[in-house]
Amino acid sequence: MPPLVTFIVTRLAIGFLLGATAGFVVWRKSIAPVSPSYSYVAQGMFIYQFASTIGVCYLATALMFDEP
Repeated sequence: MPPLVTFIVTRLAIGFLLGATAGFVVWRKSIAPVSPSYSYVAQGMFIYQFASTIGVCYLATALMFDEP
């Protein structure tokens, strides 16, 4: 696999994992502005919202500060 693809995939995966963890913690601590629901679909969408946003931002920051 080319080095750029490896770089992108690893940074996206790391950011996604950090975001999923943050979303899970926010959902469980009930600090989120949603009613406490036990629906797995709602919880999955909430966690995915955090994970996708933080994953893309982590990748963008890594690409911006990468040394040539």
